[in-house]
Amino acid sequence: MGLVIQILIVIIALLHCYFLWFEMFAWTTKGPKIFRNFPKELFEPTKALAANQGLYNGFLSAGLLWAFFIENLIWKNNVALFFLSCIAIAGIYGAITASKKIFFVQALPALIAIILILSKSSL
Repeated sequence: MGLVIQILIVIIALLHCYFLWFEMFAWTTKGPKIFRNFPKELFEPTKALAANQGLYNGFLSAGLLWAFFIENLIWKNNVALFFLSCIAIAGIYGAITASKKIFFVQALPALIAIILILSKSSL
């Protein structure tokens, strides 16, 4: 796994750590400032749903970081590809159902990392 791929995976993992923090701990305070189109009165009732979503983002981040501790290159790549694929699919779904911006923030970086890993693996 090359340095550029590793840096991209760390950035994606950190981004999902931020999502974890935001959705689990700052949903009602920062949420209304970020999601201006979402009615303010719904942030408190959806707090548990957002926290659950944040937990899943934490699992995705943990999976990406776990890949760094795997010594076997084939398994390292496969684990990274699995979690990046989960992120890409979630980002595409979010772009279709919620906001196009989600594609660029979440799916596109994951897709770029997937392409880089697959192109490096085929050499």
